[in-house]
Amino acid sequence: MTVCTRFAPSPTGDLHIGSVRTALYCWLYAKRHQGHYILRIEDTDLARSTPEAVRVIIDGLGWLGLTADEPPIFQTKRFDRYREVIDAWLAKGIAYRCYCSTERLAAMRETQLANKAKPRYDRYCLQHQPSDPALPYVVRFKNPSDGQVVVHDAVLGDVVFDNQELDDLIIARSDGTPTYNFTVVVDDHDMKITHVIRGNDHLNNTPRQINMLAAMGAPLPIYAHIPMILGEDGKKLSKRHGAASVLEYQTMGFLPVAIINYLARLGWSHGDQEIFSIDELIQHFDIYDVHKSPSAFDMEKLRWLNQHYLKTLPPSEVIPYLQVHMQALNLDVTKGPALELLIATYAERVHTLLTLAERARPYYQNDITIDASLLAKHVNAEAKQALEVLSVKLTALTVWDLPSLQTALDATLADTGIKLGVWGPALRVALLGDAASPPLAQTLMLMGREKSLSRLAAVY
Repeated sequence: MTVCTRFAPSPTGDLHIGSVRTALYCWLYAKRHQGHYILRIEDTDLARSTPEAVRVIIDGLGWLGLTADEPPIFQTKRFDRYREVIDAWLAKGIAYRCYCSTERLAAMRETQLANKAKPRYDRYCLQHQPSDPALPYVVRFKNPSDGQVVVHDAVLGDVVFDNQELDDLIIARSDGTPTYNFTVVVDDHDMKITHVIRGNDHLNNTPRQINMLAAMGAPLPIYAHIPMILGEDGKKLSKRHGAASVLEYQTMGFLPVAIINYLARLGWSHGDQEIFSIDELIQHFDIYDVHKSPSAFDMEKLRWLNQHYLKTLPPSEVIPYLQVHMQALNLDVTKGPALELLIATYAERVHTLLTLAERARPYYQNDITIDASLLAKHVNAEAKQALEVLSVKLTALTVWDLPSLQTALDATLADTGIKLGVWGPALRVALLGDAASPPLAQTLMLMGREKSLSRLAAVY
């Protein structure tokens, strides 16, 4: 058996981080077993599905590297196949037409609730022919009326449902369009899905889908319903806990590998290991090891993990992602220090690529604006005296490297007798417009000779 998983989002809104974790688990499980991973766009809700939402899904998964093994499959391209199955089920009595009006259905529901009975269709149309066959109708699946459905779940264990608690589900609307639970069944069967990995909010759909798969004479996939992700306050994760869309994490400056590592560990573990390469995740991930309990999303933990990768990844792997943020800030990377040097200098001081790009502004801009209050606070007469001496020493340098720059700084300190605490902040303000920076020699190294000397001259 070739393992085949599918990630099946509806393109009706943002691709949230919880959905991305589901996609990741589907992708990892398929990769571990040298299987097949499918992206299926469930766009049968024609009123709410949008091209923009489709783009976010494809771009978001592409940014993370969770690419499918074939082009995306769109359910709206498979309507003929759904119609074929519905017609066959109608002919075999597996499904039936229901002509009941919305008024009758509402009255029936009201009566059932008043009698403290679970609302479900009473199969009126199985015993009564319509007065006019041309009346609009829906198609219902004739669910078994007795017995049980046992979901052998890889995460939750066995979950039992009584058939008498399940309704005769509508599988085609009055306009002929198929409904979610029905299309899922046909697709999972046709695409030979072996493992259905999805959020546990879908658990109540599973017994209905199992009964429909049985009606098709299809083998059952293995189901794995993973728990939801909660916010730090223990409530369902929402926009107030962080970004709404996975692409917002890109905008916020996170690396894909940090998102992947963090989400993999959000509900799954392999011993005490915290940091995983993609290859290690593929090697170790097993859906049977996913925890039953919900996990809490911790933005600070994600920021820590992102900084870990900023510090440890080869700069060549970080640069393409950093360039996106530099371009967004209109910074010309050819007019400043090499990005490898920038990353090496700032990785210990920032948590995201966005912050790194913002800190990089002064190194790539020709001019900076210095706040008058900073000038007044830090650039006094004594500081100006030291900066003038430093400027002379820097001008005399034949090599602009860290040892030479540090020698010039040390010599300025020795020759002037002015404490570094007096003129160090002034130097930072002159170079960056900020009293905080990496070590002074590193800052001068990044800034380069021309910008450093011109900015020093502007303040003393």
